[in-house]
Amino acid sequence: MSTPLKTDVAIIGAGTAGIGAFAELGRLGLSRLLIDHGPLGTTCARVGCMPSKAALHAGSKWATLRTLLHGTEPPAGAQRPIDLWRHARTTRDMLAGNTAKRTISAAGENLLMGRARFTGPGALDVDGRRVEARAVIVATGSSPVVPGFLAGLGERVLTTDTLFDLDELPASIGMLGLGAIGLEMGLALSRLGVRVVAGDMKELPAGISDPEIGQAAIARFAPELTMWLGQPMQARLDGARITVSAGDGRSEHVDLVLAALGRNPNLAGLDLAAAGVPLDDKGRPRLDDSGLCAGDAPVVFAGDVNGVRPLMHEAVDEGLFAARLAARMVDGGTGEPPQRRVPIGIVFSDPDIGSVGLAHDQLDMGSTVIGSAEGSGNGRAQVLGAPGDLLRVYADATSGRLLGASLIASHGEHLTHLLAWAVQRGETAQQLLELPYYHPTMEELLQSALKDAARQVGG
Repeated sequence: MSTPLKTDVAIIGAGTAGIGAFAELGRLGLSRLLIDHGPLGTTCARVGCMPSKAALHAGSKWATLRTLLHGTEPPAGAQRPIDLWRHARTTRDMLAGNTAKRTISAAGENLLMGRARFTGPGALDVDGRRVEARAVIVATGSSPVVPGFLAGLGERVLTTDTLFDLDELPASIGMLGLGAIGLEMGLALSRLGVRVVAGDMKELPAGISDPEIGQAAIARFAPELTMWLGQPMQARLDGARITVSAGDGRSEHVDLVLAALGRNPNLAGLDLAAAGVPLDDKGRPRLDDSGLCAGDAPVVFAGDVNGVRPLMHEAVDEGLFAARLAARMVDGGTGEPPQRRVPIGIVFSDPDIGSVGLAHDQLDMGSTVIGSAEGSGNGRAQVLGAPGDLLRVYADATSGRLLGASLIASHGEHLTHLLAWAVQRGETAQQLLELPYYHPTMEELLQSALKDAARQVGG
């Protein structure tokens, strides 16, 4: 039997959270071992945030060209949709490859390739090699949800993990799920000339909870893709094609189906029970309020595997948190749990959908004022042809302190960041109105919404 590998902290998963934890543990002076079964390259780089943005950029270029040509044929030598799609795939491969190279370089001899499973508290088996650690960070990520009723469609079912394996674009696609990634990929494909039929059980797309923002999003994107909202969607083989149908009886034929129904944590094969982790009836860890720990086991969960905030920047933070918690388990230290940053979400749908802080359905309407501003009243939005842009800021009715915001706006990623910084710093609508606003800019949309909120404060 080979000599066990001993380390202060073992990290299972070399994704964003795992890499971040590995770096922080090194800074803290602890020995660490990074374990991954491959392929290396984070979810964000391989199948998530980066390839989806590359596809959206490709779709934007083709949609712009079609608009300028007014239905005439593109000139000889112009990039076609499949050329743009393949360029997006090349961009994905480059980004994922670079990420994998950085991981190998950073981890060096502390990278162990293989599948890990617990054999006891602090004990792992990695393809027959025993690893002993004083604490373990589980950062194994997540995988797409594929409902059982799609099994009969075989290889004609795609997920967000396999979509970019397509060599050719289909003429049409049915999409189950219109969350953030679903809307992004639906719009990207539509703008590349694919007919998209998408459905979701929720009444509003992209995880929007503010009803006015939701309706504005539906009005803006309905001309680009079919949206069946607030009802179940089914798919079945119908000869050479696939029939997708909504609960109200509507149906259409499509060539492929894309399942965009969220992701499940990658826990299979880990044998968490052997590590002393308390599990629920679905075999998932019973996480505490931080979402990082379960019971007294020397195990920390970070990144998509805990499902708390499955976003890349949150995984970066959680890797840092996980490393510090693991360090306490190693040296017996105590301290306050880490403080999370203000929630921020962006859908790069052009116009972008943004959310910051408390969501609309989390507000106490009896103590909250809402300030609104529309693109029709903003000079920059008018120039951009975006009168339907809408920003809503939520503020405490007594103090004016910003609680959150929701928007659909051109270049909304920038407004969303400004609002997140303001909410985290505890700024009030009145304080933000003392700052400069250049004309004409989309930031004046924020100025108008803040004025509307400030008028209501203390009223």
